[in-house]
Amino acid sequence: MTRRVVIVTAGLSQPSATRMLADSLGAAVAAAVSGRGESLELQVVELRELAQELATMMTTGGLPTAGVAAVREQISAADGLIAVTPVMAAGYSGLFKMFFDALDPDALNGMPVLIGATAGTARHSLVLDYALRPLFVYLRATVATTGVFCANEDLNAADTTDRVTRAAAEFAGLLLAEDTVVRGFLSDDGQRSRRSGNDLGRSAPFTELLAGHDGTSG
Repeated sequence: MTRRVVIVTAGLSQPSATRMLADSLGAAVAAAVSGRGESLELQVVELRELAQELATMMTTGGLPTAGVAAVREQISAADGLIAVTPVMAAGYSGLFKMFFDALDPDALNGMPVLIGATAGTARHSLVLDYALRPLFVYLRATVATTGVFCANEDLNAADTTDRVTRAAAEFAGLLLAEDTVVRGFLSDDGQRSRRSGNDLGRSAPFTELLAGHDGTSG
């Protein structure tokens, strides 16, 4: 069985330290999964490419644009998520938060998530636990115990590589056990209850909405 993992990276430059960390995490997860005899498909979402569409969605009543709708489907259909953000103003970036605000509240139900962050200084290393982890717990995801923070000077350090490897192994364990983890989030028809939020459902016609009304005000 091939697992599908979406990597969401909120780096603003190209190339960016955020994307470099995201790629390292993805490669480590692929190695950990293949080492257990399973296959993995990685899909990368660069949020800077969706910045204008996300802003449009947020300022026009919340209806997703075509690009945002496609990524929402991609996320809700995934088996796992790797989410990496640059640190801005001592927290995750506004672009990162805007994207997760745009997801359906049920998009990540029981989904394994591996978190990472980059910053110019190690003073922001606690951002994983005071900002990112609470966000994904709120969204009912299953967050891997180990997250990875990298200051600029630490990106290629040996201890960072060790932490990436450990985090990837933990995430792979959650990913391969995902069918059991998500069992508590099944709908009545036995399917996982994650939703993209793109299906607005049936719109009732006016004749049905006005049924039983005689035209007088009540």
